[in-house]
Amino acid sequence: MNQHILLIEDNDEIRDNTAEILELSNYKVSTAANGKLGVELAIKDKPDLIICDIMMPVLDGYGVLHLLGKNPELSGIPFIFLTAKSERTDFRKGMEMGADDYITKPFTDVELLSAIDSRLKKVSLLQKNFAADDNGMQEMLQEFEGVHALENISQNRPENSYKKKQLIYSYGNHPQKLFFLKKGKVKTYVNNDDGKSLTIGLYSEGDFFGYTALLEGSTYKESAEAIDDCVIAEIPVEAFEKLLHYNKDATKKIIQLLAKNITEKKKVEVRTSAQDRSAIEVVRG
Repeated sequence: MNQHILLIEDNDEIRDNTAEILELSNYKVSTAANGKLGVELAIKDKPDLIICDIMMPVLDGYGVLHLLGKNPELSGIPFIFLTAKSERTDFRKGMEMGADDYITKPFTDVELLSAIDSRLKKVSLLQKNFAADDNGMQEMLQEFEGVHALENISQNRPENSYKKKQLIYSYGNHPQKLFFLKKGKVKTYVNNDDGKSLTIGLYSEGDFFGYTALLEGSTYKESAEAIDDCVIAEIPVEAFEKLLHYNKDATKKIIQLLAKNITEKKKVEVRTSAQDRSAIEVVRG
């Protein structure tokens, strides 16, 4: 089935010419002459992508984007502003409101189709399921690289070995890496006022750790220590931050992947806890 594009544009000539370009490129196209009609069509048809002018009667492009953003079923649809306004403030306002791209009129066929193709490919990546492990993170990073010429951080990733009870990072330090545990076990802990340590996290083979401080842009709120001999793969913080800065889609996917990793770890912990309780009951019985 051809992908469906909703074009919202009040200028008849531009709307007709743009729709023709899209139809010749094998897209299914719906059109609306103002923002109000456009929102109604979006609710009805749920298109794969929306192209919308900014300056329009009845409801302008900013209003369209605002209303779509409040609808959970429509907020994730890629949104491209199409406008004659090229001032930096207008560009910033649109992107801060959640627009995915911005095409300034007049534009060429290639500019239009390239922007559409790029956005639809990124949506496809967001819908792709990556494994919540080292290979999944590596594959995801490779997929999202591209136009911003990010470093190829998925290759030649350094691995460090840590001895039992060796400190991996300390409370208050600035994060330098995203850690992936390939072998062994790691605990994170904090010290209370009496100087006693309180374990707050346990990680085993296949877990990411140390990412909360990276995502928050803060120092570590805990320390990490090897429980036994470990092998840990490390992604440089500079490469990780570049990915977060330049590609908001990759940011979403990274958070989804790490959240999935956390969920799976919790499931294991629940199963382990249940098994421990069962073993105690057997002994008591």
